[in-house]
Amino acid sequence: MQYPEPVAKLIDSYMHLPGIGKKTATRLAFYTIDMNKDDVLNFAEALTDTKEKLKFCSICGNITENDPCDICADPNRDQSKILVVEQPKDVATMEKMKDYKGLYHVLHGVLSPMEGKGPDDINISSLIQRLQKNEAIQEVIVATNATPEGDATAMYLARLLKPAGIKVTRLARGLSVGSDIEYADEMTLFKAVEGRTEM
Repeated sequence: MQYPEPVAKLIDSYMHLPGIGKKTATRLAFYTIDMNKDDVLNFAEALTDTKEKLKFCSICGNITENDPCDICADPNRDQSKILVVEQPKDVATMEKMKDYKGLYHVLHGVLSPMEGKGPDDINISSLIQRLQKNEAIQEVIVATNATPEGDATAMYLARLLKPAGIKVTRLARGLSVGSDIEYADEMTLFKAVEGRTEM
C-alpha cells in the first residue's frame, strides 16, 4: 500500500532504530499519528534535546550535560579505580547497583576485526592518557560484555596496561556468557564486581 509521504517518511525514520522492522515501524507511525499534538511536540523536543544538550565527558566519555560529568567531578568517588565499560548505558546500569563508588571509562564499542573496528576506533587512547596523568589510579576493572568481542577487548587492555604496573581485573562470571550488562539485575552485578579476578 502506498502511504502519504509524511507517513512513509515517519515509517522510514522508525526503521532506522535498531530492531525495528517495517511492521513495527508502521505500527509506531500510526500510533504517533493518533497521539495528541502536545505529546508529539514533547516527543520531538525530547529527541532534539538529546542531540543538542548532551555531549561526551572529556574525561570518561560518558554522556552528560556538563563537562566533566557529575561522576568525574565528584571528589567523594574512589579515585583509585576505573571501571571500563562498552557504552554509556552500561554506566547507568552499574550506577543502579549503588555499591560501586569508583570512576568509569566508556569505550564506545569493542574490538571487532569482523566489523573493521581496531584500537583506534574505540576510546582507548584517552584511557591511556588518564592513567598517565593520574597516579592515584591503582586498578582498572574491565567490564566489557561476556562476548567474544568483549573478551578480546578485555585481553587487549590487560596486555596494554599490565606492563605499566596497573592492576587489571575483569568482572567475575556472575554475568552469563553472551549477556549484556544492561540486562543484568543489581545482585548479579554486585556479585560480578565483588568476585572480579586479576587478568
